[in-house]
Parts: sequence; structure tokens; C-alpha cells
Amino acid sequence: MSDDTDTPDDLIDPPAPQSGGIIVSEPFERALESRYLVYALSTITARALPDVRDGLKPVQRRIIHAMGELGLDPDSAFKKCAKIVGDVMGKYHPHGDSAIYDALVRLAQDFSVRYPLVDGQGNFGNIDGDSAAAYRYTEARLTDVGALLLEGVDEDSVRFRETYSQEDEEPTVLPAGYPNLLANGAVGIAVGMATSIPPHNAGELIDACLKLIEQPDASLDDILAIIPGPDFPTGGVCVEPPEAIRSAYETGRGGFRVRARWHKEPLANGMWQIIVTEVPYQVAKAKLVEKLAELVDAKKAPLLGDVRDESAEDVRLVLEPRNRTVDPDQLMESLYRLSDLESRISLNLNVLDASGAPKVLGLIACLQAFLDHKREVICARARWRQGKIEARLEILSALMVVFLNLDEVIRIIREEDDPKGELMKAFDLNSVQANAILDTRLRNLRKLEEMELKREQTDLLAELKQLKALLGSDRLQWDQAAEELREVRSLFGPDSKYGPRRTTFDLTQTGTELAADAFVVKEPITVVLSQKGWIRALKGKVDDLSSVKFKDGDSLALSLHAMTTDRIVLFASDGRAFALAGDKLPGGRGLGEPVRLSIELGEEHDIIALFVATAKGERILASDAGYGFIVPEEECVAMRKAGKQVLNPGEGRALICAPLAGNQIAVVGENRKLLVFDVEELPRMPKGKGVKLQAYKDGKLADLLSFNAEQGLSWTDSAGRRREVPEWETYVARRAGAGRMVPRGFSRNGTFSG
Repeated sequence: MSDDTDTPDDLIDPPAPQSGGIIVSEPFERALESRYLVYALSTITARALPDVRDGLKPVQRRIIHAMGELGLDPDSAFKKCAKIVGDVMGKYHPHGDSAIYDALVRLAQDFSVRYPLVDGQGNFGNIDGDSAAAYRYTEARLTDVGALLLEGVDEDSVRFRETYSQEDEEPTVLPAGYPNLLANGAVGIAVGMATSIPPHNAGELIDACLKLIEQPDASLDDILAIIPGPDFPTGGVCVEPPEAIRSAYETGRGGFRVRARWHKEPLANGMWQIIVTEVPYQVAKAKLVEKLAELVDAKKAPLLGDVRDESAEDVRLVLEPRNRTVDPDQLMESLYRLSDLESRISLNLNVLDASGAPKVLGLIACLQAFLDHKREVICARARWRQGKIEARLEILSALMVVFLNLDEVIRIIREEDDPKGELMKAFDLNSVQANAILDTRLRNLRKLEEMELKREQTDLLAELKQLKALLGSDRLQWDQAAEELREVRSLFGPDSKYGPRRTTFDLTQTGTELAADAFVVKEPITVVLSQKGWIRALKGKVDDLSSVKFKDGDSLALSLHAMTTDRIVLFASDGRAFALAGDKLPGGRGLGEPVRLSIELGEEHDIIALFVATAKGERILASDAGYGFIVPEEECVAMRKAGKQVLNPGEGRALICAPLAGNQIAVVGENRKLLVFDVEELPRMPKGKGVKLQAYKDGKLADLLSFNAEQGLSWTDSAGRRREVPEWETYVARRAGAGRMVPRGFSRNGTFSG
């Protein structure tokens, strides 16, 4: 060992083990990487991903093949699932029995797969999420749809390989008489990749395949005119936009929003209830009911009064509204967002292609892969049949020799020591023909008829000619594929037991606007804001706030009666408006919380107004610089923490945020001059600086209010009494005028509030 390395001698030349084996020395990282790669490839190709040709994972394919080997045809008697699982595990699938049985159960559940491949007898689980009984109690056989996957498997139509024990053979893929990959879908998670394929309508898939055979260059839009989207076994309503569906099928990646199907059922005295008849795919009904009940108990679904499950063989969930005034569309829209009454089914068309490589394919590519496989199966079956016919014709020619020379043949068989050799020499036969004659019983030889032999020979020659023409013509091969698909199409027709399409499409449901209070229990509250900016919500409508406690040195600033469903608007002296949800305000048991934790407001600014925005309400905004305008209250609703700049006060401060409550506006300046003008002189704007309200040589705006001319102008003195402004009409002038001095006895602080 050289001096310039620290590698131990035993890693360069490790000693041989006592057993005579070989020790391989390699870095740990490289060993881990190579072994993990083997595991990943095994998971991808032998467990998780389905084959694009027959749509089956290896365990599913082995179950179907084993049931075919056991003779479990649709017309046969049922056999214990324990027998099926044992055969699959012992011959083909060297994994646990639970994995095999779980796959078998899923293939039999009509709520899990659109077209069950296994006909189960016994407890195979239910849509509530209950598991199946143990395999010693259940029995199964193939359905007619499952048998279609095996059609022609014993005619050398697919390639076989050795099983894990090398004692038997299994098919690498099944013939598949219909596009099972898209018909039943698949879900799987491998290492670094996954697949999620929703079920589709088999009749539509076959029609699309026929379209591709007739028009190989058909566009995706042509195919989507036949296949509008998935068709789930549990039905439901798909609300995914067409453009999103098209993109998903084009790229092989996307998703589908599916909602429960429901209708309104009227009751006595004007009441009603909602009946849910179909739930989204892969949603356990029992868990859905449990979730809805939790929403009711936690008051997170205030529009929902009660829920109960009245299901028997069909799904029937009863949803009772809180009261008769609840809109049913609003109720369901809220429940779609809160529960699995709406579910998103992902699309990830990640499959194994014909070469066994994982690949994400689009819709047309998947259909074309199935058609190519269908064509290969047709050709393989034709070649197998051709070989059978040629072998039979060879035997028939030998039987013709026997018929013409029956006595001589019998003599050779009876007298010669080597009858096979003598037959071959006497009649110029090969070994196969001679063996066929020798294997035929004597009484059968006596029954040979020339006409019967010639008729069979003629029929076989005609069939052989057709097979050779088929194998030599692409057009005939596609015609044969189309003919076989049309025969299968009748199995999936609207009159069959599988019925028509179950999932429908409806984009009108997504147009329902959800009210802001759909998720909040509507209760009265009293909002209290202190001078130092602490806010809280007292339960109920509290008129007397004298007993409300504040921190030392703090007192009441603003208060407001509202509901938990309201948006509380806070208007600040910097001209910004903020909105807080009534149900999110801190409770009234403590002293509340600083409002600045919820809004971004500097310490140099204060809240000057507190109100609930209404649809028709308007506010007069004004700065102390004497500029203002009218703004709709809804323009002040801003749920952002930074709020919304509604009034631009310039170098001054926002001073007034008063409700518009009349047809006249009165303004008074710090110079104690009063001006009254018509409200129509003030513009209505969503935001801005506004227009000049009153002209001042010195000072600023002191106060403002609106009033009705019929009721007259009044102000409140320091004792809280209302006092009329005599002859207020004498103060009427155009907006932006200087005004006149206030009447004798007017408030000393120069405002209308005393």
C-alpha cells in the first residue's frame, strides 16, 4: 500500500469469505443508488402504473388471468375468493394475500369501477367506506366485461413469459376487447411518479375508436364531441369548464370538479329539504355525513340545520335548511366549499406504453395505443388460426389417402412391424400425417366419407385464403377491428345493464354567487372602539355602555350595533378605509385587542368613523382643508390590512366621514362662518380629493352635516339637547362660498355636536 492514500488494505483486497463466495467492494452511495433504482423501476413497472393496452396493473392482470384459468366464466358457478387469491399468489404474484384480495375486491365494487370485471357474491364493501368480508366468506367469478379482456388469450394473441417460479407462464398483456384503461381508470403511486385516470363511458370510448379508424387524422375537438369527459360510477355533476377539460385531455394532466347531484323536495307549511342522490367519486358516504354533522355542531355551516342519511340501496341524504328563507343554491354552494359534496378528481395519464416505458399520454394517444394493440391481437389470432388450418389440411390430405386405400392401410397396421415407416413409404406421408392415421381409431377410419372430408377441406381453404388476405392488408385489419368493436359496443349500450352515461355536465352551477354570510352564524354584536384604539365585540345589542370597562386612562371613542355577518368599516384620519369581519373581532369578555394589530395604521392617525357598509348607503368625506365629496359606502370596504385610500386629504387630515341623510349640506369653519348648499352640488366619487366646500381666509373646516330642508337645520349643545338654527335659509348659497357668521348661541367649539 502506498503512503499517499488512507484507504485501508481490506477495502482494496478484501479477504474471501469462509463459504467461498465473492465480496464486492463499492462506495456506499453508489450501492444505495443502484439498488434504489432497481426498487424504483420495479415499483413503476410491476406495481403502480397500468399498461396502456389493457389498462391493468400486474396484480389485476394476474387475477383476471387466474380466474380465466380456473374456468370462472360469467356462466360458471362462483368459487371462494380464498381459492382465487391462493392461485394468484402461488402461481403468479409473489406478494401478500391482502394486496391481492384488496385488488380483487375493488374490481368487483360497482362504486369503485365503472364496469366491474369481477362478479362478487357476499360482502364486498359499500359506498359508506365499510371494508369487504374476509376472503374465506366471499365468492367470485368473472363478469361478461371481465371475460372480454381474456377473449383470444388462448389463441396465441399475446406474448407470455415465465412466472416468478419459472414453473408456469403468464401473459404480459391481455387481448382487451375494449379500451379498459379509460373505461375503468386507474390510480397508483410509484417512486417519483404517479397516475390518476378517472373512469369514462365505454360506449363513447368505442365510438371514438371507430372515429379514429375511419378518420385517422381526427382532431381532439372531434374526439371531445364524442367523449365530453369522465363518466364516474357514482354519477355526479361535472362543473369543469370545457376549455380546462380540453387542456387536460391534450396534455394528459389536469382535473375535474365533480359535485353531488341534488334536488329540492317541498314539505308542508312552506318548508323544504334538499335530497342528495349522488355523491362525488371516491367519497365515502358515511364520512361525508359525519363531516356535515360536525359542521352543524360547530356552527361552521350556518345555513344548514340538520343532516340525516336515509339511504337504502340508493343514496338519499337529507339536508335540512336552518329556516325556510334560506336559498337552496346558497346552501349547497356553501356546503360545496366546506365538505366533499364537491371533489376534484385529478387526471394524470401516466401509463406504461407498449415497450414498458412510463409516459404521460394525451387522450388520442391512449386511444390510438389501444387500437394498435387491437390490430396486433387480430393479426396474432389470424396467424394462430392460419397455423391451425394448415395443420388440419395436412391431416385431411392424409385421411383422404386412408379413405382411398382403407384396406391397405389396415393391412399395414395389422401386419407390419413398423407401421409408421411403412405408411410413410407406401403413401408418401410425413411423420405428422402418419401419426395422425395411427392415432385414429379403427372404427373412425371405417366412418370416413369422401364428401365430408372434401367439404371440410374446401371450407378450410376458403378461410385460409381470407386469413392470408387479412394479414396482407392494413385496411382489412382495421375493418376487422371496427367490426369487433361494433359487436362489443352493444354490451355497453343504453339498454344494457351498465346503462347510459351517469355523470352529466352543468356549468350553470358555478355561476352561483355565494353570499358573504354563508359561513358565519348571524348574531347581533356591539362593536366598541376605545380612545387608545382597542377594539372588541360585545355579544348582543348593548345600548348602555356605561358599565363597559377600559384600561386605565382609556375611555369609549366609538361604538356600533352590527351583526357577525357584517363588514365593519373603520375610516382613519389619513383618508384610508379599512374593513374587519364582524365574526373575527375579539370577544367582549376582555379588554379587546389593539386595532392596529389588524390594520396598518400609524400612531399619528386615529379612527374617526365606524360604520357598517350597506348597498345603498352613502358617506360624505371631507378634509380639514375644506375639500370633500360623496362616496358609496361599499367603496370603503377593503379587507386588506393596508386598507384603501378613499380620501386624499393633501397636506391636511381627514376630518369628516358622516352619513348622507338629507338633501342639504351645512358646513362651518373654524372662523365660525356657516354655509348651506344643496347636496347635488357635491360630486359622487369612488375616491379622490373632492371639491372645495367653503372658502377661508384663515383657519380650516370645523364640521359638516347633512339634513332635510323640510326638517330644518339643528345642532346639539353640550347638554345633549337639539337646538334649531333659526332662519337657516339665510345661510344658503353656492358651494365654495365664504358663508355668514353662525347665529347667536351656537356651539362654543364651533361644531354641530356641541
